[in-house]
Amino acid sequence: MNQPAEQKMPVQALFISDLHLQPALPKTTRAFLDFLKNQVKQAEQLYILGDLFEYWAGDDDMDSDYLETIVRSIREAADSGTAIFWICGNRDFLTGERFLEATGARALPELSVMESGKTKIALTHGDAQCTDDQAYMQFRNMVRNPVWQKQFLAMPLAQRKAIIAGMRQDSRKGNQEKSARIMDVNASVIADLFKQTGASVLIHGHTHQPGQHIHKIENGEYLRLVLSDWNLDDGPARGDWIELNRHGELSRHVVKPV
Repeated sequence: MNQPAEQKMPVQALFISDLHLQPALPKTTRAFLDFLKNQVKQAEQLYILGDLFEYWAGDDDMDSDYLETIVRSIREAADSGTAIFWICGNRDFLTGERFLEATGARALPELSVMESGKTKIALTHGDAQCTDDQAYMQFRNMVRNPVWQKQFLAMPLAQRKAIIAGMRQDSRKGNQEKSARIMDVNASVIADLFKQTGASVLIHGHTHQPGQHIHKIENGEYLRLVLSDWNLDDGPARGDWIELNRHGELSRHVVKPV
């Protein structure tokens, strides 16, 4: 008698960042929905490290067919048994309780630590560590202020979307005048982060500069993994996720068009 095929043991965790989902990116959206169905449902945990959406104007903007599809698909993954963890980014920091309830996701602090065996892994979006970009840091301090957020969310939705569109235009223009170094993380801030958390590994996104970096700090070496953004619609396809298996091993996987 033939023995049943051995099922793949679920991985401990998957990490993604910077998908910037929007209706204008249908191939990227399909790739994410396929990822939820075929990778996430086999994992114990999924960590979304910010900028899942191109922008988020407030939880009262969840009723479009597009966002309903995304939210429902995340909820299906959560209901299948995968724990979904959410760290907001600089594009979707206005997600609130309604979003979390609808998706079944659990919000984490913007700097969090998870453990795999004896290894501590720090997780963050990455924008708070780009301190050399002083103009952005001033903007970040403003929009992360609870008073500003309360006033902004009290505006009509259409007005909020118009303001966000203006902010995005100004940001694109400003970024063209900045060097890649200015918009990258600050090495001293990263060193302090490792000391603060006691982690030996850091995973983040935001910079759209995927890579693997070794930081030599005092007498130790620390690993920093940077996730790619996702875009399968414009130019060469790009996107990845990082997998943590149950042996504590980390590996990077490339997103492919569906």
